Amino acid sequence: MRPVSFRLLSALSVAIFLACTPALHAQEAPSPDGPPPESTAPAQQERTAGAETLNVQVNLVDIYFSVRDKNGYITSLSKNDCGIFEDAKEQTIKNFTQEKNLPLTIGILLDTSGSQQTVLPLEQESGATFLSNVLTPKDEAFLISFDVNVDLLSDYTNNARELKRAINKASINTASSSAGVPGIGGGPFPTSNPRGTLLFDAVYLAAHDKLRVEAGRKIIVLLTDGGDQGSQETLKTATEAAQKSNTIVYVILIADRAYHMGDPFDHSVVDMNQLAHDTGGRVINVGHDGRKLEQAFDQIQDELRTQYLASYTPLNKTADGKFRKINIDCGKGMNVQARKGYYAIVGDGDND
Repeated sequence: MRPVSFRLLSALSVAIFLACTPALHAQEAPSPDGPPPESTAPAQQERTAGAETLNVQVNLVDIYFSVRDKNGYITSLSKNDCGIFEDAKEQTIKNFTQEKNLPLTIGILLDTSGSQQTVLPLEQESGATFLSNVLTPKDEAFLISFDVNVDLLSDYTNNARELKRAINKASINTASSSAGVPGIGGGPFPTSNPRGTLLFDAVYLAAHDKLRVEAGRKIIVLLTDGGDQGSQETLKTATEAAQKSNTIVYVILIADRAYHMGDPFDHSVVDMNQLAHDTGGRVINVGHDGRKLEQAFDQIQDELRTQYLASYTPLNKTADGKFRKINIDCGKGMNVQARKGYYAIVGDGDND
């Protein structure tokens, strides 16, 4: 990975090194552009009981998804109500459960660039309330701010008060006189762009260095106007990192209207739609309205409480490392929100 500075803001420490470790999942989704790289993560093992015990290497594919119709989320489905298709071939669903009580890992990514000057207080208040409402003792969350730097404001905790204190310490930063602190890769990230917004770097670091080693449900909630300036990572690599860690990205688009007057950011909206869509999340545009921001967090919370987990063993057992498309069909009028595919596994080790 390219050198990036990822600094921990606290009174006692000024630097953090986040170790990169192998992914824990046996399947991953594709990058949005071009052919996907081959995955080398270890396949899960399935034990089959019979006259004698056999260990069979298979790709057990897990998919978290939600289903809506015109009236809202559907919470009463069973595996007989849905079909899963891999490369257009229907698969046999082995497990199908509603996962509202499964442990959840949340990364809150807070845009603290100059464009967020007037809306940051709204983000802080609503974000803290969301974490207080959604976190249970078995859940964890961390907080990252990004501007001309990417900073870890709070590491993993399920203490909502601690997270609130951290989020309230976030401040707007449009420039930095510091050359950075040696971080991942052993070198500083340049901070010469006074209007820099390292959005894609923040998503990449959250997904690759934090969430990749976690099991279970994982989400990123990204509060931003969607603009990126100066990142070493790109939309493609940031999306790919989220897909590889099986992380759903929700984007809350919030903007300082005065900052963007005469400076339309339609291209940013397109980027954020792609990031969310390709990871199984979605974009909620709240403008600069505090009430709409609260409603956006409520929508995400409701969605997390209505997710399903479906698992199947692919009919195609060839571990060729290729990308396989997934489609879930739960009937006419049902809108399924899920990731778009995974990599067939070819071996073990790191994916980079």
